[in-house]
Amino acid sequence: MTLQRELEIIELIQKEVKPALGCTEPIAVSLAVARSCEALRQIGVEVSHLTVEVSANILKNGMGVGIPGTGMIGLHIASALAVTCGKSCYGLEVLKDLSPAAIDAAKEMVDAKKVKVVLADTTMKLYIKAWAYGSDAAGVEHSAATEIKNNHDSIVSVVRDGEEILAPQHIEPMNCAGSACTSAAGASAASGSAASSAAEKTTLDYKLSVKEILEFAQEASFENIKFILDSVKLNKALAMEGLKDDYGLRVGKTILAREHSDVFGSSVMTYAMAATAAASDARMAGCTLPAMSNSGSGNQGITVTMPVIAVAEKMGVGEEQLARALVLSHLVAIHIKGYLGKLSALCGCVIASTGSSCGIVYLHGGGYEQVCSAIKNMVGNITGMVCDGAKVGCALKVASGVSSSVQAAVLAMDNICISSNDGIIEDCIEKTICNLGRIGAEGMQTTDRMILDIMVCK
Repeated sequence: MTLQRELEIIELIQKEVKPALGCTEPIAVSLAVARSCEALRQIGVEVSHLTVEVSANILKNGMGVGIPGTGMIGLHIASALAVTCGKSCYGLEVLKDLSPAAIDAAKEMVDAKKVKVVLADTTMKLYIKAWAYGSDAAGVEHSAATEIKNNHDSIVSVVRDGEEILAPQHIEPMNCAGSACTSAAGASAASGSAASSAAEKTTLDYKLSVKEILEFAQEASFENIKFILDSVKLNKALAMEGLKDDYGLRVGKTILAREHSDVFGSSVMTYAMAATAAASDARMAGCTLPAMSNSGSGNQGITVTMPVIAVAEKMGVGEEQLARALVLSHLVAIHIKGYLGKLSALCGCVIASTGSSCGIVYLHGGGYEQVCSAIKNMVGNITGMVCDGAKVGCALKVASGVSSSVQAAVLAMDNICISSNDGIIEDCIEKTICNLGRIGAEGMQTTDRMILDIMVCK
């Protein structure tokens, strides 16, 4: 592999693996609102009220999920917090400066019905347009609107009083006056035209394959990929928080409490399920710790990393081997997600746990054939798990995905692989992945609409 190709793949990882505080759908709304507020404040106007237009999938994933630090759920409070403490320079950590005063002010704004959330007239899966309004000292009303499309942190338009104030290709987050932006999102924003060029490329533009992903994980310079260990620090902290306190449904904490029972037993699978589910418990219930996301999803980032971390800890492997396993896990998930799009009716833990299964295979010394077998075993197992919105119950699906991930890896290491005679499995691994993508992106569109109809009519 050439150095140029290695750097291209690293660019993709850095584009898709980022810190995110809170569920990324409401946080993307917060990001859009924050940027609109900043546009008004540039001309000395404070925000009085908001109207936020969102696509159906953003609405679905923002309805029932906890917003960090508030004890509340939904897009209204996420929007209001962006007014009281949001800073777009933090990217998907836009609410990092959360404080009790900011929360109280945001709640007052919601209670006063100054935040309106409506369904956008669009067929796009990921779309947000956040309007902020306010009056100047002379009583003249001003407005600003920010659009996000396709990626959770992809701001494509900022308009103030009907005029485009930044051309799409030059849009960057506002500088955070008096504070340093040290997050990965802030660092990537500072990289200028190179970052803009990368943002315009889709995952499929990188033309990855499972074979090349494994080659990269095995051969890339450790110095160039050790940044992936940041995902260990962030996601393990979330897991420990979920195991310590009573978040959400307490799925992870309950599983770990039964590790010496005759139900689960003390095993790597039990620990992996517990740690991963606990991180999801905490995150979906509004924990104020960030997750390292994958492909715009915090839960996907958690599920990509925590099972691999759990197995690595039990095996006692070193940092470099863990980093290479995590790179493989992250990239497989990114590769599969490229065929699905950012949001779909297919639960993201299907893709993420498929990535982690590959990482587990790598830790056990498996090669290309075993990695392909793990992917096929996963696709033949839990394809069809639906996404019915972001919520505390996601931790249950995460636990199921991890259980399947470990099972698929164990079978693969024994050279057991589901046959191409079965279902959507093909001899070619890339065709198998493409089939999964078609089901999620095309075949489940009616399912997606039906799920949303059921949710909004409850």
